[in-house]
Amino acid sequence: MNEPRTDPETEPETEAVAETEAEDVAEDLDVAEAPEAVFQVRVRMTWRGVGQVLAFLILVLAAAGFVAGGLSRGSGTAAMVFIVLGALGFALFGAGLLATAGRVLGRRPVLELTPEGVLRPARWPMPRRADRTLPWSRIEAMTALRRGVPSTRRGEQDYLVFLPSAELVEMARTADRPRLIALTLTDVPATAEAAAWCFAVEPAWDASLKEIVAQARRRALIPVIDRRKR
Repeated sequence: MNEPRTDPETEPETEAVAETEAEDVAEDLDVAEAPEAVFQVRVRMTWRGVGQVLAFLILVLAAAGFVAGGLSRGSGTAAMVFIVLGALGFALFGAGLLATAGRVLGRRPVLELTPEGVLRPARWPMPRRADRTLPWSRIEAMTALRRGVPSTRRGEQDYLVFLPSAELVEMARTADRPRLIALTLTDVPATAEAAAWCFAVEPAWDASLKEIVAQARRRALIPVIDRRKR
């Protein structure tokens, strides 16, 4: 899709799949009504999230056991090794436990669509004043793409990227798949501006990619580029 859609009845048949999905969802949501002030996407409580919390808890307890074992051995070299390793593990796994528990139990949104723009909430436990916003006026388009991620169930994951420049839009439309993946990588200077507004669409999110696209277009009629299958 090269231009924003203004008349759904005259839309060419060659529009991107994401555009069609956005239209279908928008109809379900009754676009005649004004959108909610803020649309928030959160991570649902899942067994996988609970499992991650329990795994970190077990590691923290194991690290504490190392410390306790070292203390019980007295002041020898072996005891000091146990204490140091236990303390390092306790600090590392404790931080992981807090971060995971905060993400799963804290219910902080991972994405917000506001009347002003796209808001990326700061990760817990960072304060909300660290949130970042990309105004709608700066968004040239958004693209949906898919890349391989070994840790996922199907070995791949969908991403939604908000593109703040015409150059990035052209890249999203024309780049081959290996170059397209750069839009999701923060360590590539040429696409760092897009990667800052790249969201990995998790299966545990309480909103689908289709619904997020529709909600975004209710707030700003910006083009959608679907590169998930090509």
